[in-house]
Formats: sequence, C-alpha cells, structure tokens
Amino acid sequence: MSIKAEEISALIKQQLEKYDDKLNVDEVGTVTYVGDGIARAHGLNNVLSSELLEFSNGSYGIAQNLEANDVGIIILGKFDDIREGDQVKRTGRIMEVPVGDAMIGRVVNPLGQPVDGLGEIKTDKTRPIESKAPGVMDRQSVNQPLQTGIKAIDALVPIGRGQRELIIGDRKTGKTALALDTIINQKGQDVICIYVAIGQKESTVKNSVETLKRYGAMDYTIVVEAGPSEPAPMLYIAPYAGTAMGEEFMYNGKDVLIVFDDLSKQAVAYREISLLLRRPPGREAYPGDVFYLHSRLLERSAKLSDKLGGGSMTALPFIQTQAGDISAYIPTNVISITDGQIFLEADLFFAGTRPAINAGESVSRVGGSAQIKAMKKVAGTLRMDLASYRELESFAQFGSDLDQATQAKLSRGRRTVEVLKQPLHKTLSVEDEVLILYALTHGFLDSIPVPDIQRYELELYDYFASNYDDLLDVIRKTGDLPDEDKLKEALKNFNEGFSISKK
Repeated sequence: MSIKAEEISALIKQQLEKYDDKLNVDEVGTVTYVGDGIARAHGLNNVLSSELLEFSNGSYGIAQNLEANDVGIIILGKFDDIREGDQVKRTGRIMEVPVGDAMIGRVVNPLGQPVDGLGEIKTDKTRPIESKAPGVMDRQSVNQPLQTGIKAIDALVPIGRGQRELIIGDRKTGKTALALDTIINQKGQDVICIYVAIGQKESTVKNSVETLKRYGAMDYTIVVEAGPSEPAPMLYIAPYAGTAMGEEFMYNGKDVLIVFDDLSKQAVAYREISLLLRRPPGREAYPGDVFYLHSRLLERSAKLSDKLGGGSMTALPFIQTQAGDISAYIPTNVISITDGQIFLEADLFFAGTRPAINAGESVSRVGGSAQIKAMKKVAGTLRMDLASYRELESFAQFGSDLDQATQAKLSRGRRTVEVLKQPLHKTLSVEDEVLILYALTHGFLDSIPVPDIQRYELELYDYFASNYDDLLDVIRKTGDLPDEDKLKEALKNFNEGFSISKK
C-alpha cells in the first residue's frame, strides 16, 4: 500500500488549522475548613465578592468573606462529600438562574432546578441573581392598579403595579391565604406571578401549589421553593433567584407579581450564615448589613419607564411578627423600605373578621393612584367610617344611653366590618367590589340586619349580572361609576325584592 505525500500534507495542514494555542488558566484554591454549609479556602487571591466557585465534587459556592488569609464560601447544595484539602476553583461569573417562559407552571429550587417531577426545563436564558435596581430616571410613578379581588385591600390599602406592599402579622393570621387569593385573581389579567416560599413546610407548599392548580393559576405562576430542610444558603438566595426570574419578564414589558413568603426566615438564614462566617453581630445578633439584604432585593421591584418598555414588578414581601410587635428590628427595617404595609391582627382573625386587616395600622403610600375612579369615589369615606366605628365601639360597651347619631355610626360600622369580610379563595371582580361598597356607603344596607348581609351581597351580584349588566359594563370598561340615578334606582329595586326573613 503506497502512501501519497499529498494526503499526508493535507492531513497535517488540517490538524494545524484546528490547533488552538490558547492556554486555559484556572485559579485554584484549597479547602481548609468545611461544615454547616460553610467552607473556607486558601489560595484564591483574586476572587471577587459574590463570585461563583466550583468544588471538585461538582457543588457550587458563593464567595462571601474576602479575608487576608482565606475566603469564606457559602455552599449551595450538598456539602457532605467536600473534604479539607479538596480543590475549589474560580468560575469568573456570579450566580445565575435559568429564566424565561419555560419556567412558568413549574416548581423549582433556588438554583432553578425543577423539584416537581415534571422533567427538565428547556431554556437557554439565564440571569444573575444579583443585579442593580433600576435608577430614578428608569422608573415611572405607579399609576395602574393591581386588583387583588379582596374588598378590604382594594378599597382601603390599594396596591399598584410596581409597588412594594408589605404584608405583616403573626403566624396563622392568613398571610399566605392573602397571597394565594391575589395570585388567583390575576387570571386573565396578563400578569406573571412568582411565589417564593422561604422556609415553609414542604406540606404547606404542596397544598399551596395544589390550590393554585385547582383555580388554574399555575398556568401563569412560577413557584420557587426553599424548604426548612435546605441549608441556610439556599434560603438566603431564594428571593434573589425569584426576582431574577421576574426581571426577565419585567424588562420585556410584562407585568409581574412576586410574593416573598417570608423574609423573616431569609433574615434568620442570613444571620446563621453571617455568624458561621464569624462576622460581627449587631442588634438581635443580625449582621450590620441586614438592612441592605432586603433593600437591594425590594428596590428591584419597580414600574419601568416607557423607554424601557413600561413593564412592572410588584412585590408583596411577608414579615412574621412575634405577638403583634411591629417595632422589632426586621419589621421596622422592611416597613421603611416598602411603599406601605397591610397589618393582619391575630385578635381580629380569631374573632372571625377575615381577612383580619387592621385598617388603622395598614397604609398604602401610593393611595388613590392605584385605584380606578369608581373605587376612589366609593371608598373615600370607608376608612374614616371604620376608624370612628372602632373608636366608638370601645366606648359604647360602657354606656347604654347613646344618642341617635352615635347609634347610626355604630350601625354603619358593624355593616362595614361585615361587608369587608370575605371567604377564602372567593375573589371578586372590581365592578362587584364597587357595587357592594356603593350600596354600603350610600345607606342601602342600613336597613338590612347584619346576619343577612353576606346573603344580600351574593344575591346582589347575581341580580345585577342578570338585569343590569350594562351598568357593571360601564365600570369594567371606563373605570368610572355609571349614571348614579340609574344605579340608585337599580339598588332600590333590588332592596324592595330582597326578603330579610328568607333563610
């Protein structure tokens, strides 16, 4: 067999063309300590803060402490098989999570890996979990309501698209129920929802996901889950990962609702990490930068300017209080960062007023900008009615001789409290909310006994849907009240036909 010189030269030329003379230089360090989700490494002299590092077992970590002799690293995922002497190398990038439409309808962990058993998520887009919040000129003021479908919120403490509204209260006062109802009410509103469960029991998250599926809400929702059995670093990065997923939609001109349930547990996880890294503790043993922990997260939620597409991300951070103490360290920190708070009171909850919103201590700093005109008109006097009723109620129990004006205020207040009650997962359209609140503030409920008000409300919605849908249509399409004479006439007709004695 003869060898042709031309073939050999062609092969050599081919190999030379493919030859790559670039050297791959990795900066590698050595693990000197590992334990409790924390590692220390020596030799990573040029590592950057928050840089992603790779261990020899395939696990990843984030550089947190840059010290003179070593680097403090928080380990993401398993650390059982990392040993002293193992190698750890720089990646040159910061922690990223997969983003995009493929994430919708899935339950993922804070690394963006699916935990719902529905197979892998096919997306090639990623975003860093930490990114700079939009600047002053990149934002616009909040001017569009995000309807929760809950009368007490939409009327008293409205939420606008791009707002940060804190939900605060003791455990078991209905915080998660409020979030789920708000997500359920976004059906058909073209809003992407992200529910970040931080330190929630696995069974609780499972129930929440089942509820969202039952109401068809998982079609537009991403659930990010970091359970209590996960190491502290996973709980710490979970809200940042959820925000990165939301930013992908926001910067593409879409509206996003993100719920952090709850940031108290994230703060506790961060405190654990900081103490293990031997950072100096401050008040309540939290590190000095715990305020920055939450401010750099929540400032990323905004209503973007039209130049950037006009997308928005609305944040509902949750904080759990101890015995209703909203003056503790973490609650006061987050209250100062957000655009208002909804305070859920345990006493109201156990007395049967649900949602248990304390109207006196709840506030929305966006206010009427986040309400349609019709809601502004009917809800204007509501807060005052409720506040004066609460005040009078405490005095009325001491005396029996009350003048007529006081009795009328107490009577209206009792009906206001009853109207603002709402069953679980029974959200209302904005036109129905306006309708019942108009009936309340214009005296149409004054003659209805308090026990009959819930039934009155349900029958009123059915009656208007069947006979006066044109009036509701005006509220739906214009956001303003219809002809008030026609509306009053319709309510008068309904009242005449409403039977109080009916059980």
